[in-house]
Amino acid sequence: QMSGFSGIVSVEFDHSLEEIKELIGCFKIFALAESLGGVESLVCHPATMTHASIPADMRNQMGIHDNLIRFSIGLEDVADLIDDLKSVLEGVHKP
Repeated sequence: QMSGFSGIVSVEFDHSLEEIKELIGCFKIFALAESLGGVESLVCHPATMTHASIPADMRNQMGIHDNLIRFSIGLEDVADLIDDLKSVLEGVHKP
C-alpha cells in the first residue's frame, strides 16, 4: 500500500562538469533519465540533457548550472535510496 508522495530535489555540487557526469553514472537505484515523471527514482543532469540545446550563458541565467543535478524520488524503499545516495556522495566528497 502506497502512502505519501514523491518529489524532485535539485542539488548543486562543488564539482566540475566531468566530475558531475561521473557522479550521475555511479548510482545503483537512481536511474539516469531525461524525463522525471516515473514512479522509480531517477537522476537527471539538466545542462547535458533537458536543457542541452540552450546556450550555456542562457542556462546560467536560468539557474541551470553545469553542477546542477535533479533527483526524482520514487517509490523504492527509503533505506535503499538513502544507501544509494550515501555510497555515491561519500565517494565523491572533496576534502
